Amino acid sequence: MCEQQFATISFAMENGVGWITLNRPERLNALDITLGEEMVKALEICVGDQEIRAVVITGSGRSFCSGGDVKSFGEFLDTDPSEPLRQATKLLNRIIMEIRLMPKPVLAAINGTASGAGISIALACDLRIASESARFKQAYTAIGLVPDGAWCLWVSLLGGFGRASEMIFLDPVYDSKKALVFGFVHEVVAPEKLMETAREWAEKLAKGPTLAFARAKEELNHAMLGLLERHLEVERQNMIMAAQTEDYKEGLRAFFAKRPPVFSGK
Repeated sequence: MCEQQFATISFAMENGVGWITLNRPERLNALDITLGEEMVKALEICVGDQEIRAVVITGSGRSFCSGGDVKSFGEFLDTDPSEPLRQATKLLNRIIMEIRLMPKPVLAAINGTASGAGISIALACDLRIASESARFKQAYTAIGLVPDGAWCLWVSLLGGFGRASEMIFLDPVYDSKKALVFGFVHEVVAPEKLMETAREWAEKLAKGPTLAFARAKEELNHAMLGLLERHLEVERQNMIMAAQTEDYKEGLRAFFAKRPPVFSGK
C-alpha cells in the first residue's frame, strides 16, 4: 500500500484504488479550510495517477462528514459572519467539481453521520454504500443557513423534490434504511462489513473498462454539468447572504449554548 501524509485526511493507494479518508474524528470530520484544501489535493492526485483506477471516500471514527466546521464559524460572529462561509463554499464547490470531473468511478463509503456538506459530498459520488449506523441530516436551516455543495440538486435528483423540501423545512434525521429507500445510497451493510464491501466494489471497478467508465461518466455529466455549475454559484451567493442575517447569528449562538434558536426572520 502506498500512502501520503496529510494533516486532516488519510490517503493511500492499494490494488488500483485511491482511498481518501476524512480524518478529523474529534470534530466529526467537519469541513474546515485545511480539510477542504487537502481533499482537493488528494482528488487531484487521483486524477493524475494512472495507477489509480477507482476512488473511495470515507470517514474516520463515527462520522462520514458532519458538514462545515461550525465551531470555526463562531470565531467570526462579531466581525464578518459571512467570511468563513465565503472560503468554505469555494472549497466545497471545488471538491464537488473534482468528484464529478474525475474520469474514474468514485465510491462513498458512508460510515456514520453525513450532514450538511457531508451529504453533498456523498451524493456527488458515483456510487454509495452506507453502514447501518449511518445517519443523514440536512442541518443547514437549523442554524439559519441554506444548503450548498449542490445539495438541493443532488437530493432533488435522487430523492425527489418533495423529499428535498421535507429535509429543508423539517430537518429530520434519516437512518440508512430510509436513505436506501429514498435512493440516496445503493446498499446498506453492517458496520463491520462496510470497508470490506467498499473494497470489493472499488477493486471490481478498478479492474473494469475504465476508459469506457470515463466516457460514460462524461455523458452523465453532460446531462447536468451546466446546471450543476450554475447551481453551485447560486447556492454560494445565497449562503453568503444567509450568513449576514440576524437569524444566522442567533442560530450560531443557540448552537454554542446548546439551546433551541429563537429566529426572528431578520
